[in-house]
Amino acid sequence: MRPFRFGLQLRRLSAEQMRDVARRAEAAGFDVVSTADHVGEGWAPLAPLQAMADATTTLRVCPMVLNNDFHHPVHLAREVAAMDHLSGGRVELGIGAGHAFTEYAAIGQRFDPPAVRKARMAEAIEILRQLLDGADVSFSGEHYRLEGVRIMRALQERLPILVAVNGKRALSHAAQHADMIGLTGMGRTLEDGHQHEVLWAADRLDAQVELIRSAAAARTDAPELNALVQVVKVTDDRAAAATELIANISGLSLEDALTTPFLALGTHDEIAAHLHTCRQRWGISYFTVRELDDFAPIIRRLRQPDALPLN
Repeated sequence: MRPFRFGLQLRRLSAEQMRDVARRAEAAGFDVVSTADHVGEGWAPLAPLQAMADATTTLRVCPMVLNNDFHHPVHLAREVAAMDHLSGGRVELGIGAGHAFTEYAAIGQRFDPPAVRKARMAEAIEILRQLLDGADVSFSGEHYRLEGVRIMRALQERLPILVAVNGKRALSHAAQHADMIGLTGMGRTLEDGHQHEVLWAADRLDAQVELIRSAAAARTDAPELNALVQVVKVTDDRAAAATELIANISGLSLEDALTTPFLALGTHDEIAAHLHTCRQRWGISYFTVRELDDFAPIIRRLRQPDALPLN
């Protein structure tokens, strides 16, 4: 069973606040700090990561996640390799197939069906892996064609790639090629172009994890599983917090709200016990949250040498 890792995905901050939050996250025991990738008034995803790496000493940095359709794999690999050298080997690369159709429309880019976007990302992952490893890459696929491309290799022997994706074929490919798989429990994108259908039933996640394990069976190093936690709520009444949440989420039962790894509800001890349970059941060991202060005490509990489930 893998040791726990914890990531902090940043909300909108000023430049100085971002550096300060990175330093505080490092002091609190977070392993990774992350940005997002959306076309809008917020920060672009990569430059802030470099600034936060410069402001810290051990904290790793990772875009969570880049829209593959907005980044050609050769140009992306060049930027990521450069960041890896500048940060002393602390970069992780998170990538997804894109979902916010409103952003595609805003920049006049075609929004292909999910199967096409996922197939394009699968090709990009294979290209990125080779380029970051320092290979001379020629590639002839349906979406990308390269002829003898070579870039500065990453500083790390193997720069970790996280793939966030849904669907059997895409998950199977990620299980074979990615170092980490980002699980979100999200379905189709809703009418606003950003929110998603919520699919947090425990048996659905059981099936996804079994598919990943089966597809990765030939590997000697199974991919690390990550959960992007949508809500961290510290409360003395875990059931009441879950009941309040499900009132606004169609089709989510109270049992699933209390079981899913995508919600962290309860006292610090209850949340710590919940994450232990999620790691035991699904093998999820890497949790990304958006709440620094509320989550820091949970990290301290889980990092104790004798930390055990508390329920």
